[in-house]
Amino acid sequence: QVQFVESGGGLVQPGGSLRLSCAASASGFSLFAMGWYRQAPGNQREWLARITHSGSTNYADSVKGRFTVSRDNVKNTVYLQMNSLKPEDTAVYYCNAEIKPATPLFASWGQGTQVTVSS
Repeated sequence: QVQFVESGGGLVQPGGSLRLSCAASASGFSLFAMGWYRQAPGNQREWLARITHSGSTNYADSVKGRFTVSRDNVKNTVYLQMNSLKPEDTAVYYCNAEIKPATPLFASWGQGTQVTVSS
């Protein structure tokens, strides 16, 4: 059974930065593409970024140039560096493996990590 554990969220002022982590228990992690998603209250879950097993990356327009996804296959962990944060980035952030861009592989999600951008 795969598990994702997200961490690193918190309260940050506009313009600030945070680095999120997602630890995956899935065997064969290094073979999966991984994606980051977020969900704000009242909104559908939104895809943000993707990194393939080889390190190629893709980003949603809403975060391109501000967010950077990376991974450490030894630690089975994927990261999301978030810079120049805006109030509209406030949401719960999740990760999941992906079978294709913006398409999560697993039906189960972690608990997410809350990011609040506010002055």
